[in-house]
Amino acid sequence: MSLEQGDSRNEEADPLDAFRQFFALERDVIVLSAAMFAFSLGFQMTNRYMAEYMSALGATAIVIGLFGTFGNVISALYPYPGGAVSDRIGSRYALTAFGLCSTLGFGIWLAAPLFADVSAGPTSLAIVAVFVGLILAQAWKSFGLGATYAIVKQAVPPSQLAAGFASTETFRRTAFLVGPLIAAVLFFPFGSGDADVRIAFQLILIVALVFGVLGTLVQHFLYEAAEDSFGKEFEGVSQVLTDLRAMPDELRPLLIGDTLVRFSNGMVYVFFVIVVTRFLGVGLSLSMPAVGTVDLSPQSYFGMLLVLEMLVALLVMIPASKAAERVGLKPVVALGFAVYAIFPILLINAPESAAALAVLFAFSGLRFAGLPAHKALIVGPAKQGAGGRVTGTYYLLRNLIVIPSAALGGLIWEGFSNPLTGEAVLAGSPALAFAIATVIGLIGTAYFLLFGEEFEAYR
Repeated sequence: MSLEQGDSRNEEADPLDAFRQFFALERDVIVLSAAMFAFSLGFQMTNRYMAEYMSALGATAIVIGLFGTFGNVISALYPYPGGAVSDRIGSRYALTAFGLCSTLGFGIWLAAPLFADVSAGPTSLAIVAVFVGLILAQAWKSFGLGATYAIVKQAVPPSQLAAGFASTETFRRTAFLVGPLIAAVLFFPFGSGDADVRIAFQLILIVALVFGVLGTLVQHFLYEAAEDSFGKEFEGVSQVLTDLRAMPDELRPLLIGDTLVRFSNGMVYVFFVIVVTRFLGVGLSLSMPAVGTVDLSPQSYFGMLLVLEMLVALLVMIPASKAAERVGLKPVVALGFAVYAIFPILLINAPESAAALAVLFAFSGLRFAGLPAHKALIVGPAKQGAGGRVTGTYYLLRNLIVIPSAALGGLIWEGFSNPLTGEAVLAGSPALAFAIATVIGLIGTAYFLLFGEEFEAYR
């Protein structure tokens, strides 16, 4: 860190600082911010529609649930080896390698329909290709999680950690807003049939490929590698166990509550698009004076709902981080947990109304209100210089436990039979899957409210 950056810790954290740095044309900020925007945009606008794409390729709810669980496995296991690779070869080459992998993953998803008629056991080779593509597409997303937390902790005073994280989240999630908007526009000319969904999603993947290539080229040729340091090899499982034992006691109630909330969300998150496009089948019809009637298919309208959700998120994160400085981190984090928990049961029981869904997704955006405060609560108790390890350990443990959530949700949604007798053990019930998810989420929220601790600097 430069001296100028180190001095900034005594200045007030500015949630808009990420944008100011970008427009000030600081080279390293431009490069990393551009890459972050490119890959976040590509992954967000594809991943939120993946269940719809897989359904159009013939996947069942159980297979879609397994895809969600597979993504959880990658999220849990990638950060540690990703960090080790970065230490060994340097940030520039690591960023380039991860960018190339993600771009190649988008390409495999694009080619998947070519293998829709090729059998691969109980499913098609197209579905297998979707799983393989995820291994690569999620590579860049896993880079530098702990380092980001540690840098923010070093750069701002403890009492303003939430505002510091609001700065990074505001910039990153701008891509989360733009991505679904592009997806909605590309879905607009098409209908709701499986063939239409395949074509529209392939157009989205082409856009993701373009952004992936641009992001990879920018970070490889413009990133300043002079400050790169090369560390030692990863010390193995013993290092992970040491970090787990060293986790601050204050984090354990937060970790338990957070894990239950994330498990509940993981059970149904991948199915949100299916609920809107196939279960409810809600689109939008608008009468515009200069244009006439504009009809949005359910797929296109889902993209607009995601835009609304993220717009609310961007509007509330900064005020919520400021509110946390007055009322403490715990109430703001609990608000986010509660929204996570309640949204599934509200969505699955929503009326077939475009206006009702708009209200619900705007409400869902409030879950991001607690995100900066949540990150501050994670890294706040860590000793100076240990923020990255504490963060990595926290997310590793949480993500490992959350791994089976999507598969469980898919199993309840689809139902299953006794393989020996063929008798139904559980009839498929989307409503039951979403109801169980809500109960688990509410238990996690209540546990955190009862036993969670406030970060001392906010008392």
